[in-house]
Amino acid sequence: MPSFKLLVKNAKQVVQVCDGGETCLIGDSMKSLALIQQNNEDGVDIVVGRDGTIVAVDHSSEIQKKYGACEFDQTLDATNMCVIPGLIDGHTHPVWAGDRVHEFSMKLAGASYMDVHKAGGGIHFTVNHTRNATEDDLYDLLRARLQSMLRCGTTTVECKSGYGLDAETEIKMLRVLERAKRELPIEISSTYCGAHAVPKGMTVKEATLDVIEVQLPRIQDLMSKGELQVENIDVFCDKGLFETEETKSILEAGVRAGLAINIHGDELHYVKAAELAASLGARAVSHLEEVSDAGIKAMAEAGSVAVLLPTTAYILRLKTPPARQMISEGVAVALGSDFNPNAYCLSMPLTMHMACVTFRMSLEEVLAAATINAAKSIGRAATHGSLEVRKVADMLIINAPRWEHFIYQMGCHQELLKMVIKRGEIVHSSQL
Repeated sequence: MPSFKLLVKNAKQVVQVCDGGETCLIGDSMKSLALIQQNNEDGVDIVVGRDGTIVAVDHSSEIQKKYGACEFDQTLDATNMCVIPGLIDGHTHPVWAGDRVHEFSMKLAGASYMDVHKAGGGIHFTVNHTRNATEDDLYDLLRARLQSMLRCGTTTVECKSGYGLDAETEIKMLRVLERAKRELPIEISSTYCGAHAVPKGMTVKEATLDVIEVQLPRIQDLMSKGELQVENIDVFCDKGLFETEETKSILEAGVRAGLAINIHGDELHYVKAAELAASLGARAVSHLEEVSDAGIKAMAEAGSVAVLLPTTAYILRLKTPPARQMISEGVAVALGSDFNPNAYCLSMPLTMHMACVTFRMSLEEVLAAATINAAKSIGRAATHGSLEVRKVADMLIINAPRWEHFIYQMGCHQELLKMVIKRGEIVHSSQL
């Protein structure tokens, strides 16, 4: 008799997001999510195999016909509840020491991001504390943050280094992420972001050469030995930081090292970062508050994902990125919390709510942006981001009659989120 890991049965709604093997949703397709609805008393079931992937999604009557005689390690009753894919956070900076709560008052008083940066705050403040922290210190801080994200429904997260700005600390941060991959149930896509800012005492040219000639070769060596698994390279491309010439050199070196491009672009000023990234075949570009029409067109043509960050625009009082224009012009739009000392948000549901209100995205669009499109931004769309057969069984059970409650509700998501399931295993339950 066949046996399986998990049966989720009798759900009121299962939002698959996609059901045709799509690797992203663009344009109007973001508003038309694949959804299986309870039919009279016939709910919806999900069967998960022993390898943690989805075997079947269908109405309960059909699942009973095919799998009624099978054994399941665990059965979860989702009567009057909804199931959605596990959320994917497309942009975070979770490895650092030394909070910047004191800078919040400065921002409220009108200081800009660069005002704080030039006063010795911002990234440099965090760099000093992160350099002085041990790996164990950083891991303890990271573990608590990732566990909080998991309790908010994030099952996969992109995590950047970038608060070292030298080889030793950048590698220390990446090692901490490797430990988290081994010890925590949340899934991590690691990004090397050594070009997050120009280190004190260096020129932009010197910092660029240090990244290309010192940091990247050391990281590549550790990757070849199997000690690090880094997937992406990031550069903060903006005025006063790394501009397009330096960014291009760093990204090309990163591609030679086997890394995918996933950068900060056109956040504070328009510097043609989107055009540059698209020309290099970037997997993703984040922020884009100042992106141009040409940049949007270039990203759409290149298939680069726009990872939008409502928390950053909110806290820095920036103009919002043109999300509606991006969607209408065929750019795959994803979302990230941008968790970092400047924008301290661990909650993707809150991020999604903010995107609805501040970016004027629909509920369906933000769910697509936080699942399948975010999966594409980190190269996982073939295996993550939707509840389809053969994809990993990452899912959330929502204690509400409609899935939209999870985004509509502003805060207190622990009251709605009954279970977080990662590869068919319960990794968080509100009942525990």
